[in-house]
Amino acid sequence: MKALLSGVLVAWVLLLSGCGDSGDFADLKAFMAEVKARPKGVIEPIPQFPPYQAFTYEAANLRSPFQPPIKIDLASRQKGARQVKPDPTRVKQFLEGFNIEQFEMVGTLANDTGKFALIKGAGGVYRIKVGDYLGRNEGRIVTITDSQVDVVEIVPDGEGGWLERPRSIPLKERS
Repeated sequence: MKALLSGVLVAWVLLLSGCGDSGDFADLKAFMAEVKARPKGVIEPIPQFPPYQAFTYEAANLRSPFQPPIKIDLASRQKGARQVKPDPTRVKQFLEGFNIEQFEMVGTLANDTGKFALIKGAGGVYRIKVGDYLGRNEGRIVTITDSQVDVVEIVPDGEGGWLERPRSIPLKERS
């Protein structure tokens, strides 16, 4: 027990001997003297920043730069018909809130009630049938085959009429 007590006492003496003033703080003392010698009250002015200029994005209605432009021959351009137009009283379906370009066909199902297509997009996989609507341009599904889904969209012709535009969503294998 005495040996343990004397060992602890020796350790304390060694630890405390390292806390003495060794005198080699000349660099620290020189730095402190330099800081104290600096003039007081001199503060550099803050930099002047130009005022914020608001920016209004005005290209939202233009064609996406990631899609190729559509070449239109104005002389042979199809004219819209007044009898073809979207039904404003029809209740919109869920998949009409998304662009048709983001959907891809991943399979088909068939049972006693008919044939269904499985499409992937809008955060999930959905079962659709002939007569359902898809996409933002009143796209009505007209046929479902094993290799594609055919959709007819109703789009404005730019002159007050409406055009029926056929589109196909091909089967994407190995998705």
